[in-house]
Amino acid sequence: MARVRDYTVVDLEMTGLSAKSDRIIEIGAVRVRGGLEADCFHALVNPLRPLPQEICTLTGITDEMAAGGAAEDDAVPALLDFVGEDVIVGHNVGFDYSFLKQWAVNNRRPLQMRACDTLRMARALLPRQQPKRLECLCVYFHVERTCAHRAVDDARETWQIYECLAELAEKNAPALLEPKVLNYRAKRQTPATARQVERLRQLREKYRIDDEICWDTLTRSQASRLQDTYYAAYGR
Repeated sequence: MARVRDYTVVDLEMTGLSAKSDRIIEIGAVRVRGGLEADCFHALVNPLRPLPQEICTLTGITDEMAAGGAAEDDAVPALLDFVGEDVIVGHNVGFDYSFLKQWAVNNRRPLQMRACDTLRMARALLPRQQPKRLECLCVYFHVERTCAHRAVDDARETWQIYECLAELAEKNAPALLEPKVLNYRAKRQTPATARQVERLRQLREKYRIDDEICWDTLTRSQASRLQDTYYAAYGR
């Protein structure tokens, strides 16, 4: 099995780790043709909520930057159009794909992608004691790391790491070069109802609850769980 020569590397930055409850804040993609960069795509995405401080520290993306980003319903279709029918490459690519799949399910859009995962390849090809995080692989393969945890920069580094790993795989484990169909089971999320929002506001006012709620992105299931939490803590 020969390595994939034409592909698109995809990297996302998010508000957290859950495709069900967190949001995309940045998208980066690099189109590779014959092992060389042919084009790139970048978009900041407005998550419609304040960013956790640890995410601001990690990425350097501020609330102001994110608030000026594109709507997710514009940015994700633009990325999918950019990718087209390409195989995608990513580091722990299933994690990024889970956010894309959740968006697709929410918007009733079919989505199935094939991918090569540099994390999977690194685990199979490199010594067990070698850390497999992206930054560690950059050191291992002498790939310059510039703006860590920014989507386009991480995508460019992943592209270079893939090429190094693919060379090793061709010699030692060619089966690793076969792109795999990505799978993520997502349930469609619908916005919270007006009745749910009203009840939550009543409970918050009655019991003087001041935890933060992202009303713009609150789903029906999230509202239901939150209401149950309030009932358990404060009563009806």
